[in-house]
Amino acid sequence: MTRRPPATGPASMRAARGVWIGLAAVFVLVEATLSGADAGLWGSPLWRPLAYQYGGFWAGLLHGWQANYPMQPLAMFVTYPCLHAGWQHLLGNLLVFGWLGEQLGRSFGAARLAALLAISALGGGLAFGLLATSPRPMVGASGAILGMVAAWIAAEAHQMARDGQPRARILRMCASRSAAVLALNLVATWFEAGGLAWETHLGGFVAAALALTVLRPLP
Repeated sequence: MTRRPPATGPASMRAARGVWIGLAAVFVLVEATLSGADAGLWGSPLWRPLAYQYGGFWAGLLHGWQANYPMQPLAMFVTYPCLHAGWQHLLGNLLVFGWLGEQLGRSFGAARLAALLAISALGGGLAFGLLATSPRPMVGASGAILGMVAAWIAAEAHQMARDGQPRARILRMCASRSAAVLALNLVATWFEAGGLAWETHLGGFVAAALALTVLRPLP
């Protein structure tokens, strides 16, 4: 007996929204807690530097640095996307995160969207750990967001294929959009004077692109 794979419907969309809205709520809660501590409303101004010290992604921990606790070299792959360098950094990420999350929820559903986010964050951290030479920690959800960009391109390519578009046109679309992403990252890195973790962006995009050979959009 054969079965058709499930298509996205209202229940699937609600579940997909739960994935990205839940993550966005975690990001906001963490930043609100640290910002309140910075302002002296609660806790201590030391909370932010301690959060970066224990939860940020330190490339040196993959190259023999002494960890603060035994599981830190692994835990930082999970914790670094939840930390941001202030509200401006977070809100910029949330705008893209929410827009892409809604689009990809329709195309991939909750489970595949969650897997793509996890794989992108992992790939972004790994690329930063292998390529970066900065002694400073890396924080932010940008690696996962660049993975979402790769998934958005892939979803458009699959839609074009279903519409009967020529393969050459589909490949041109994928190549042009990927080149635009690369160009924007180069420009942003130049404007940020090295403050942008381009390695994380590249790793998140590439990791998602590889995963999308298996995690394809739903019909």
